[in-house]
Amino acid sequence: MAEQTLHHEHDQHYDENQIQVLEGLEAVRKRPGMYIGSTSARGLHHLVYEIVDNSIDEALAGACSVITVTLEKDGSVSVQDDGRGIPTQMHHKMGIPTPEVVFTVLHAGGKFGGEGYTFSGGLHGVGASVVNALSEWLIYDDARDGKHYTEKFVRGKVAEPYTCAGETERHGLYVRFLPDAQIFETLQFDYNVLLTRLREQAFLNAGVRIVLRDDRGEETVEDDLCYEGGIRNFVSFHNENKHCEVLHPDVIYMRADREDSVAEVALQYTDSYNSTLLTFANNIHTAEGGTHETGFKTSLANVINTYARAKNILKDSDKDFTTDDVLEGVTAIVSVKLREAQFEGQTKAKLGNSEMRTFVYGMVKEKLTEYFDENPVVARSIIDKALAASRAREAARKAREIARRKSPLESGALPGKLWDCHEKRVEVTELFLVEGNSAGGSAKDGRDSRFQAILPLRGKVLNVEKSRLDKIYANTQLIPIIQSLGCGIGEDFDIKKLRYGKIIIMADADVDGSHISILLLTFFYRHMPKLIEEGHVYLAQPPLYKVFKGEKEIRYAFSDEERDLYIKELGGEKVEAERYKGLGEMDPPQLWETTMDPEHRTILRVEIEDAIQCDQIFSVLMGESVEPRREFIEKNAKFAENLDV
Repeated sequence: MAEQTLHHEHDQHYDENQIQVLEGLEAVRKRPGMYIGSTSARGLHHLVYEIVDNSIDEALAGACSVITVTLEKDGSVSVQDDGRGIPTQMHHKMGIPTPEVVFTVLHAGGKFGGEGYTFSGGLHGVGASVVNALSEWLIYDDARDGKHYTEKFVRGKVAEPYTCAGETERHGLYVRFLPDAQIFETLQFDYNVLLTRLREQAFLNAGVRIVLRDDRGEETVEDDLCYEGGIRNFVSFHNENKHCEVLHPDVIYMRADREDSVAEVALQYTDSYNSTLLTFANNIHTAEGGTHETGFKTSLANVINTYARAKNILKDSDKDFTTDDVLEGVTAIVSVKLREAQFEGQTKAKLGNSEMRTFVYGMVKEKLTEYFDENPVVARSIIDKALAASRAREAARKAREIARRKSPLESGALPGKLWDCHEKRVEVTELFLVEGNSAGGSAKDGRDSRFQAILPLRGKVLNVEKSRLDKIYANTQLIPIIQSLGCGIGEDFDIKKLRYGKIIIMADADVDGSHISILLLTFFYRHMPKLIEEGHVYLAQPPLYKVFKGEKEIRYAFSDEERDLYIKELGGEKVEAERYKGLGEMDPPQLWETTMDPEHRTILRVEIEDAIQCDQIFSVLMGESVEPRREFIEKNAKFAENLDV
């Protein structure tokens, strides 16, 4: 009856007055996530990218050579370029100055088919206006044709009108803005996050100079980014930071131009078992690939197979190398620039232009075949790498079949040591991967068995960074995890078959626990990356201390600072603080209360903000070389004391 009343009242009030029309930039302020993804730190940094991307488009047009991004002392950000600036005349349709149109009208820009830009990443025409809408204030200085013009906005609306500020010898656009505290969860820009993105842009646009400056501290921090070698330098940079051995010293580079398109590929093989393939269209990272990626992969496999058969390395009875075989150990950048880029989806994560498949395919086939003919030693080293990968793939297939027969991976059978939950809906279920049988037993007894499953881990988890798939299928620790999750790995992976919405790594808050967590994260990142990408992987945060006064007054502290605070709060001489050496020291009710109860626990979702950086970190931490790992730990030692917070 109550529900019926609610519906009735709702109907009464639903009339023409409930239909809202959001004018101007109101829509952006009302629903910022639709335009920049989120109002978190990610969305905050996206504002900078939107303005910088406009300057990059000027560089693509050949009109800009230097872009300077400055983190100002007052928390604002400025972007200065030496491009053409924005046309300064009154707009023929809007009846207001053209720069004002760019900063106040959605879907206004010079990239909708006009002659201003041959290549552009910003095709929606919302970048500058969205930044303006989500800023407490924004000012610009537009230098063009010997004069410069200024205007100031407050929360998207004109605060100081469009004015000619006099004559100047400069040319280009200066934009400075302060993000709105009413919109964003944080206003603190991360220098390293911006540096990673801007460095990427500098690699993709050979010869363009991007300067990042931080004036917020007592001393200015500055990085001057310019790479004459373009994506060749990108490949070298990536491999140097991975600290792996290269199979050939020079980066293989190829380029093709046609009327309104450019395609570039740079690649280098390493001794790694993993591949890094990054694709871009008009400087936008196409994380889900697309037609240019398909063209590259298909052509690479074709060229290597053709050469291997011509040289009788592959016999008539041998199967062709698969795409996975020829990609093992490669670091490759594929970058295309085209006039009318068609992206699939709002996020621009996948390129849809069908002609780019044949364009990239043809270029790689011609240029790489020519390179192999001229460099037979390099060609042979690449083919030997593919041969080893092919043999390992076959060994993995046999190991997989054996594993399936022993503990059928495909039959839906679950490992005997898994304590499953009753709930079957993926969106509400949780799987805890628990370090040690003792803690596993406590977790089993303390859990809510309706939706929480427990899989205890005992012994060493395989370091997959140093292992191919055949070793994984023989590993007694990883097979139960694969079985429990139900979604397979590698070519068998299907996220639709995932049995649990949250996979929570629960390890001791010590060095060994951190090591186990990293090993598991490496496994997920290398063989089930979608689990991380789609937000299924979490780290449990068990308490470090139990602070108590008698039996009734108990607090759980997750840091030394919190411990000291609780000691002070409880007061008196009888207050004690007990350090937990491991999860096994907690009884089931304590483990539930502190680490497993959704109402009170703290869990950290694992996110891949930057795939390149993650790839490098895992390669360093889990790779063969000891020295780079030591350097990484020493460089990041300041974080060590907070690892278990």
